[in-house]
Amino acid sequence: MRLFFSSSCLLATVCDHLGLLARLLKTRELNRGRFNTSSLRHFGSMENGRDSFPFPYKPYGIQEQFMKALYGALDQGKVGIFESPTGTGKSLSLICGALSWLTDYEEKRRQEAAALLQEEEASLSTSAAPSSTTSLASAEPDWITDFVQKKAERDLVSKLKEEELKRKKREERLEMIRNNVHLKYASKRKSCEDDEAFKLLQLSKEEETETPGDQEDEELIVAEYESDDESKSKSRFFGGEDEDDEELVEEHVTKIYYCSRTHSQLAQFVHEVQKSPFSKSISLVPLGSRQNLCVNEEVRRLGSIQRINDRCMEMQKNKNEKQHHEDGAKRKRGPAKSVCPYNKAVALQQLRDEVLGTVQDIEQLLKLGKESQACPYYSTRLAVPPAQMVVLPYQMVLHEATRRAAGVQLKGQVLIIDEAHNLSDTLSCIHSAELNGAQLCRAQSQLTQYADRYKSRLKAKNLMYIKQILFVIEGLIRALGGKVGQNPQSQTTQAGTELYTINNFLFKAQIDNINLFKLQRYIEKSMISRKLGGFVEKYSGSGVTLHVQSSSNKENRRTEGLSRYLQALKTNSTSTIVPTTDQQGAAETDKVLSASPMMQVEGFFLALTNSNTDGRVVLQKQATLSESSVKFLLLNPAVHFAQVLKDCRAVIIAGGTMQPVSDFKQELLFSAGVKEERIAEFSCGHVIPPENILPLVLSAGPSGQELDFTFQKRDSPRMMDETGRILSNICNVVPGGVVCFFPSYEYSKRIISHWEASGVLDRLGSKKKIFQEPKKANQVEQVLGEFSRCIQRCVVESSGGVTGAILFSVVGGKMSEGINFCDELGRCVVMVGMPYPNIKSPELQEKMSYLDKHLLHSHGRSPGQALVENLCMKAVNQSIGRAIRHRGDYSSIVLCDKRYARPATLSKLPAWIRDRTSTHSSFGPAFASLRKFFLEKQHKQE
Repeated sequence: MRLFFSSSCLLATVCDHLGLLARLLKTRELNRGRFNTSSLRHFGSMENGRDSFPFPYKPYGIQEQFMKALYGALDQGKVGIFESPTGTGKSLSLICGALSWLTDYEEKRRQEAAALLQEEEASLSTSAAPSSTTSLASAEPDWITDFVQKKAERDLVSKLKEEELKRKKREERLEMIRNNVHLKYASKRKSCEDDEAFKLLQLSKEEETETPGDQEDEELIVAEYESDDESKSKSRFFGGEDEDDEELVEEHVTKIYYCSRTHSQLAQFVHEVQKSPFSKSISLVPLGSRQNLCVNEEVRRLGSIQRINDRCMEMQKNKNEKQHHEDGAKRKRGPAKSVCPYNKAVALQQLRDEVLGTVQDIEQLLKLGKESQACPYYSTRLAVPPAQMVVLPYQMVLHEATRRAAGVQLKGQVLIIDEAHNLSDTLSCIHSAELNGAQLCRAQSQLTQYADRYKSRLKAKNLMYIKQILFVIEGLIRALGGKVGQNPQSQTTQAGTELYTINNFLFKAQIDNINLFKLQRYIEKSMISRKLGGFVEKYSGSGVTLHVQSSSNKENRRTEGLSRYLQALKTNSTSTIVPTTDQQGAAETDKVLSASPMMQVEGFFLALTNSNTDGRVVLQKQATLSESSVKFLLLNPAVHFAQVLKDCRAVIIAGGTMQPVSDFKQELLFSAGVKEERIAEFSCGHVIPPENILPLVLSAGPSGQELDFTFQKRDSPRMMDETGRILSNICNVVPGGVVCFFPSYEYSKRIISHWEASGVLDRLGSKKKIFQEPKKANQVEQVLGEFSRCIQRCVVESSGGVTGAILFSVVGGKMSEGINFCDELGRCVVMVGMPYPNIKSPELQEKMSYLDKHLLHSHGRSPGQALVENLCMKAVNQSIGRAIRHRGDYSSIVLCDKRYARPATLSKLPAWIRDRTSTHSSFGPAFASLRKFFLEKQHKQE
C-alpha cells in the first residue's frame, strides 16, 4: 500500500512539474535556436555596421555607399532594391559588401556561442547537489526541477560543443585542401590506381549472359504505384541512397545565394570573386545543369537536355541497384547495366573538397572533373551545404521543383538576384507552359503504344493513371479542334485565339472530372516521362514495329494505326541519301519526332494546378492542328515569389536599371505580402563626370519633319527619309562606332530596304561601314568581332574616308542586353522610336486586365497602362545602357521621337541619364551640341 501511495505521489509530482518542464525546454530550445542555421533570420543585428570594406583597390564613393547600404539591408533582414549603373563596379560592391557581412555574422555567432558555452559550463560546475527540500509554493520536492534544468543545460552544452567541433573540422579540411597540394595529388593518383585495379577485376569476372524474355525492357517499366502519399511512395520510386553518398551530406551553414540570368554572367561574377580580397578565404560553389556540367562524353553526345537528364538518371539508378546487388541481394540474369564511371563516392568527395577549397568557374570545374574522373554535377550539389556562397542561374532559385532537386535550401539564407530588371517577366516565363498540336499528338501516340506494349506487365493502378493522362491529352487535342489518332499536319482548324480561365478551360476540354493534382504527383513520382523517353529512344530508330500482333480488338486496331503513322513520319524524314542543307534540317526534324514531348506535357499539367485567378489558358488555332497551340499564361508572378521572400533572411534585387521601382514593388513585392517597412531602396549615379555623357531628345529632324514613330506614322517615306538624314549627320561628327536601335525586326527590315532603294544606305556607308544584327545567335560573336576590328582599324589609320562603323540592332534583340559597347565601339547610341509592345496581343491584353482588376490606380493611370509604358522604357534603358562602361568612357545618346520629351517618359530614364538630358524641338541646336561635345573630347586627347 505504501509503495502504491509513493508511486501515486511521484506521478502527481511529475504532472505538477510538466508546465515547468515545458517552459524550461522551450527556453533552452530558443537558446539553441540562436545558433541553429534554421533560425538565422531572428539572429541579433550587428548594430555598429562597418566603416570600411576589404576591396581590391580604393573604391569609388558610390561603391562605399552601396556596400554600407547592402550591409545594413542584410543585417536587418530587408528586401533590398539596389540600382547601380553598369560600369560602376556593381559586382565587386555586391561581393565585398555581402561577404563582409557574412564574415562578421559568422564571427559574432562564434563569439556568442563561445560565451554561452563558457557560461553554461560554469553554471554546471558551480551548481549545488540536487536538493531534497520542498518548495514553499507547491510543498513538493525540488529534485525534478533540478533534474530538468541540469538536463537542459547539459544538452545545450553538448549541442554547442558539437557545432563548434563541426565548424573546426570544416575549417581544418578546407585549410588542408588549400595548402596541402601534395596530399591532393597523391590521393588522386591512388584513386586512378584503384580504378585500374577495379577494371581488371571486372574483366576477369565478366561472362556472357542472355536476356530472358520476361526481363526485357525492365528499366522502361513503371514501378508499382500503391499509394498517392508522397512520403510512402518516395522510397519505392527513387530507391535507397548510396551509404557512401549519405556520409557526404552535411548540415547547411549560413550562405549567400547569388543568381543571374545567363551562364556567361555567372562566370563573370565568379571571376570578380577571384579578383576580390575574399578569393582565398571563401568557399564558393557554381551550380549548373547536367548539360553544362556533364563530363561523360557518351552522355554529352546525346545533345538535348532531356536526353542527357534521362540518361544520367538511368545511370544513377543502375548505380543504386548495383550497390544493392553487391550487398548480397540476388541479381536477375541479364546484360550488365551501364553505370557512370564519374559517379563514385570517393572521387565525388575529392572533387567536392577541391570545389570548396578554391574558387572556380564552370569551365575550370569541367577541366578539374575530367582530370579527377569525378562528376562536377553531383560534386557541386554535395558541396552546397558547407559552402558560403552558391552561384546559380535564375531557374534553380525561382522554380520550386528545380530548387528542391538542386538541394537549394533558402530557409534563413541570403539571396541576391542580379540583372533583375526583368524579374517579373522571368518569373512569368519560368512558370508558363506551351504545347503545340504536333507535340500533343506525338505524346498521345507514344503513350498509347507504351501502354499497349507493356499492359501485361503494368500494375492496375499504373494503367489507370496512364489512361487518365491519355484522357487529358486527348481532351487538349479536341480543344484545339483536332481529332485523336490522325496526322496533325493534315488536320485543318479554323484560325483564331481564345482565352479561358483555368476552370473554364477544363470544362471546355471536358477534363474537369480529373484530379490534376493527383495526376501530376503520379507523373512526378513514377517518372513516366523518363520511362516513355527511354521507350521512344530505344524503338524509334530501330525500325521495329511497335504493334506486331494483329488483333480484332478495337484498342489494338486503333494503336496499330497510330504506330503506322509514327513509322510513316519517321520513314519520310529519314529516307534521304545525300545530306544537303534541307536534309540536315530533316534530320533535326527526325530527332524532334523521335524524342518524347512528355516532359512538356508534364510541365503543362503542373501549370494547370495554379489558382484559377492567377493564370489564363490561351488557345491559338492556326491553319493546321500541328501549328496550333495551347498555352498557360501566368498573370500573377508574385504567387511563386512569395515563398522565396518568406523563407530568406534577406533578399537583394539588384540591377543596372531598376526604374520604375514603384510599379515593380506593387506588382512583385506588395502582392507577395511584403510590407513597406521591410523594403530598402538604394540608387546611385554613375562614376563618370557629367561632361562625359550627352543625352539628347530629338523632336524634329534636319528638314523640320516632326519625329513621330507611332505605329500609324512610322512607315511613311518622309519619316524614313528624315531618320536617314539624322543618321547621316550623326555619322559625320561622331568618331568610332555608332549603334542604332530599331523598335522591331520588321521595322528594321523595312527601313533599311527603303534606305537601300533611296541611296541613304550608300551615303551612310561612305562614312561608316554598315553592320546588321544577325538572325542567328551563333553569329553574334562573329559580327561583333568584325565590327570591333573595323573600328580599331579606322582609329589607327585615321583616313579622311570611313571613320568607323554603324551597327543596326533591335531593341530586345541579341545586341540590346549583355553586350558592352565601351570606348570607341559605342561613341553614340541612337534610339529610333519607342519600342512599345504589341497592344493587340491577347496575352498582353489579359495581363493588363488582370492588373487593372487587382492593383491600385495611381497618378491618373491604370496599372495596365503603366505596364505597357514600363515594358517600353525598361527596354530603352537596357539598350542605351550598352554605352559608358567605365569611369573614363564617354558617349552620346540620341532619342529620336517627340514622345521622349514628355515628363512622365523622361522620369523613367535612369537618374544619371535623366539629370543630364536636354530636349530639342528643332534639329540645329541639338546637332551643334553634339558636334561641340566630340570636338572637345578630341582636343583633350590631343
